[in-house]
Amino acid sequence: MRVHILILLIFIITACNSNNSNTQKIADVKNDSLEKVKKDTIKIQSVKQVKIITGAEQIDIYLPLIKNKRIALVVNQSAIVNNKHLVDMLLEKKVDIKKIFAPEHGFRGNIDRGKHIKNEKDEKTGLPIVSMFGKNRKPFPKQLENVDIVIFDIQDVGVRFFTYISSMNEVMEACAENNKKMIILDRPNPLGDYVDGPVRKKQFKSFVGMHPIPVVHGLTVGELALMINGEKWLDNGVNCDLTVIKLKNYNHKIHYSLPVKPSPNLPNDISIRLYPSLCFFEATNVSIGRGTQFPFQVIGYPDSLFGNFSFKPKDIEGMQTNPIHEGKKCFGIDLRKEKNDSKFTLKYIIEYNKKFKGKKKLISKPKWFNLLAGNNKLLSKIESGLSEKEIKKTWEKELKQYKKIRKKYLLYDDFE
Repeated sequence: MRVHILILLIFIITACNSNNSNTQKIADVKNDSLEKVKKDTIKIQSVKQVKIITGAEQIDIYLPLIKNKRIALVVNQSAIVNNKHLVDMLLEKKVDIKKIFAPEHGFRGNIDRGKHIKNEKDEKTGLPIVSMFGKNRKPFPKQLENVDIVIFDIQDVGVRFFTYISSMNEVMEACAENNKKMIILDRPNPLGDYVDGPVRKKQFKSFVGMHPIPVVHGLTVGELALMINGEKWLDNGVNCDLTVIKLKNYNHKIHYSLPVKPSPNLPNDISIRLYPSLCFFEATNVSIGRGTQFPFQVIGYPDSLFGNFSFKPKDIEGMQTNPIHEGKKCFGIDLRKEKNDSKFTLKYIIEYNKKFKGKKKLISKPKWFNLLAGNNKLLSKIESGLSEKEIKKTWEKELKQYKKIRKKYLLYDDFE
């Protein structure tokens, strides 16, 4: 009898343990399913991005600031508000626009790089267009006499040598010197998700390097303007009376695709991601696709030893006239299928420098290269054969210092 009772107890205990084990397994499966649901939800949320609202779209915020004021605008083709140009929208709102200041590439964004921009009247609105590229890169006091507020609304690409931020600096300085208020309608930075490159040295200040910032600075124009003011970078330490109309739903982790090309030779996202890396070829005899429909997306030279891919530069109205190697077949590499998260790299310029060994030097315009680099050290390091890793190590300290300064002026959550 005792034996039977003992067997029965063993059976009950075993069954309970088995049920507990099964219960645990079921619980684990449920937890795993919940975790999967959570992960899938996170993925969906990251894909479903909330619409970014630009400064220009927040009319209710800045319209009261410019009511009954005389306004000048620093704008180009990128100043779009809900499929309408800012100029047209403000005129509909009865804003008193006195003039338009046009930066490099002009008001319509269809003038070749470096080409002089004329003072003229806009055919559509009759407004005077004042050139800010040529001899007159900074508004003269007389040009601001009949103006109370200057509005800046231009799409930047987040690179030191892209000259729209230099124009912004000059307008800030002119406003500070002439007691005029400035409003910046902020826009996203398509390269705002990282910071890299050498910081510009003082003796290499130029229109392609106005500020002691790295090649890829990781700031919106609004944040950079605050930094320019805060770090006293305007001449004589003057301070601009500045208001930044912030973006909504934006942070520096977001990869932003531009709705309008910011300049004639940056037609798409890939060209913008590659721009900081390929722009150094502007100081060489190598083509980066100017005179094609894919500028800043290819690299080529008139020698079949440079690659299997080929293209032939030609004049393209509104994009490029007299491109380097015009009419010649250039051989090299096609970068149009590169990932859309490319970051600043020296690998292309280093690779082509090696290819030019035994021929003439790759860098045919060393002074121009140094202005783009912001120093005279990078060129010698490349020509001496240092690796990208070795070269990047030399600017780690100054980049770290810049990042500390940058943190003070961020208006949006950072990528780190």
